[in-house]
Amino acid sequence: MKKISYDFHLHSCLSPCGSDDMTPANIAGMAAVIGLEAIALTDHNTCRNCPAVMKAAAGYGITVIPGMELCTSEEVHVLCFFPGLEQALDFDRFVYDKLPPVNNDPYLFGNQILYNDRDEPCGTLEKLLISAAFLSFSELPQILKPYEGIMIPAHIDKNSNSLISNLGFIPPDSTFRTAEFHDLSRCAQFQEDYPYLKKCRFLTSSDAHYLNDINEPVNFIETEENTLASVFETLKNP
Repeated sequence: MKKISYDFHLHSCLSPCGSDDMTPANIAGMAAVIGLEAIALTDHNTCRNCPAVMKAAAGYGITVIPGMELCTSEEVHVLCFFPGLEQALDFDRFVYDKLPPVNNDPYLFGNQILYNDRDEPCGTLEKLLISAAFLSFSELPQILKPYEGIMIPAHIDKNSNSLISNLGFIPPDSTFRTAEFHDLSRCAQFQEDYPYLKKCRFLTSSDAHYLNDINEPVNFIETEENTLASVFETLKNP
């Protein structure tokens, strides 16, 4: 087994709340400079900058998991990860159709900039990506199956947009096996309060919207090898 450094919660300039400096090449370059070995791109309700980030990171030998931070109808944030770009982009199209017909106003919410694999801006997305999709938390496991995706409730210890803060409980039909904490020191207390979490793996990531917020290589995960297939399998079967 290999122990690799990771940051599995990063936003690019496609997220309206993300800095315009969070271009695919800048994200990959910063990850390389600080020594990360695996990252995940998790823009709000979209995967469409994943191809560019994966292309940029490949030059540094950094593994990238294509993903998104989905906002459910309950406004619970959930990290959704996929074994490949095809599945991620198929899910992206599905989710985009489930967003309400509210267009982004860059002056109010920020830009939503698409990049191509040459790290050039190539367009924007019309719908506001920080809206809540018409998809409930409990139906996500079945929805993700055709896309071979996995779900990880995001920053469950935060006071907003988390499973615990927004629902107040963990649904009894939940099947997730990994949860993300903002502060890992709170894990033990949350396990006491929510026994379901005793059977889960815990991750912590930066939720970076700015380049200088990307985590240093201080968090590690053990996997067979540093490849997308291996890291994804490790997350799928903790």
